[in-house]
Amino acid sequence: MSRDWKKGGTRQWRRLKAEIIARDGGRCQLQLDGCTRKATTAHHTVGKTITGDNPAYLVAACEHCNLKVGDPRRADPDPKPWGGW
Repeated sequence: MSRDWKKGGTRQWRRLKAEIIARDGGRCQLQLDGCTRKATTAHHTVGKTITGDNPAYLVAACEHCNLKVGDPRRADPDPKPWGGW
């Protein structure tokens, strides 16, 4: 792990994250079950590989909601049929 990520990302990312949190009033915009309401990170609403760190695709989020939503690029797997008893 690089030294930058041990501190929470690069200086540029930490600055952008602070701007997004301030823009959204310090409140989590995802507000899923178990939300702490206090934004501590920024969540990419569209995969980072597609939009990069464009602020238009970032929202403030609490750590709980950000981890619960996960990576927006990854789709849920198709359900597997259940054979019964």
